[in-house]
Amino acid sequence: MFLTLALLRKGIPGKQWIGKYRRPRPVTWQMKRNMIKHLEREEQNEYWLSRPYLTAQQELGSAAERRSENFLRIREAQYNNFPQHKTITDHLAHLKLSKTWAT
Repeated sequence: MFLTLALLRKGIPGKQWIGKYRRPRPVTWQMKRNMIKHLEREEQNEYWLSRPYLTAQQELGSAAERRSENFLRIREAQYNNFPQHKTITDHLAHLKLSKTWAT
């Protein structure tokens, strides 16, 4: 059908690069090169991901110390941001600005 449309008409109907009856893009040597580079990179990633740096035994408790240090650091930061304790006299100090009536 595409061949008959191309032969009988003077071109691709509508936009030639999108749609159901679009013009096929020619595969260039740059496209082939880029695809080969992409596949080689993916193969190398799979190679390194298939060989873990730590064994399962070593990995079992490796992050526990780091997590506990992060938790202590976060808790310390929250304590430092907490306001200082105030007494009731500090809260009510604005009431004693002027003692005009007799005491």
